[in-house]
Amino acid sequence: MNCSPRYTYKDYIAFDRLPHLWCSGCGHGLILKSVALSLSDAQLPPDQVVIATGIGCSGRSGDYVTTHKFQGTHGRTLAFATGIKLSKPELTVVCIMGDGDCGAIGGNHLLHAARRDLDVVAIVSNNLNYGMTGGQFSPLTPENSITSTSRGGKQEKNMDICEIVRAAGATMVARTTVYHITQLRKMLHTALNTKGFTLIEVLTPCPTYYGRYNKLGAAADMMKWLRKKVIPLKQYNKLSAEEKREYYWRGTLVKNEVSASE
Repeated sequence: MNCSPRYTYKDYIAFDRLPHLWCSGCGHGLILKSVALSLSDAQLPPDQVVIATGIGCSGRSGDYVTTHKFQGTHGRTLAFATGIKLSKPELTVVCIMGDGDCGAIGGNHLLHAARRDLDVVAIVSNNLNYGMTGGQFSPLTPENSITSTSRGGKQEKNMDICEIVRAAGATMVARTTVYHITQLRKMLHTALNTKGFTLIEVLTPCPTYYGRYNKLGAAADMMKWLRKKVIPLKQYNKLSAEEKREYYWRGTLVKNEVSASE
């Protein structure tokens, strides 16, 4: 008896469109492969999946998949995803957005998608800046960071997109990094099997701009930086308020709903 899976991750990747256009050391490819692996884990037919993307580096993810794909205008991915899910509720909708795309111009759509508990998986690829348009700071760029629009260090406070989405009523909220790739795959698998709005923030390197401006080294050095700066949630919660300013947490912040199979 053949018990091998019907779909492997290769069934979701458009290999004829490779090589991709992302910069060397960028983590968007790792995120996309993790999505493909999690779709394979869930054994979802490619023609029953929609990958919806926004504008920015992560927005090119839809160029490399065999599933249905949709690219919306800047910040509006979740608004379009709402229409897709309402008209075709049988489809699995996965939104891949950037930190600026989702957290700035798309912030209002994010709040209401979470409030409505829209049944989609939202992935925020957080490379800590606007990577496609020149390395400007976004709402998720850490305070005091050097960017092309904050040469003396960003003065605005960092926005915690996970806490905001939790407050808005999301079913599941989690954060990890492309360094912790096994954790990302597990989170995506859980999200795909959860009914309701799920958000996973994924910290990922941008050596071209953020890493270069902040002297974090090459891509491998930035991966080491992620390993050092992003710590387990339980460990993070033990830190003082001042110490927390130096770190990110990773883990599942909230998980409220029953699985879709139930």
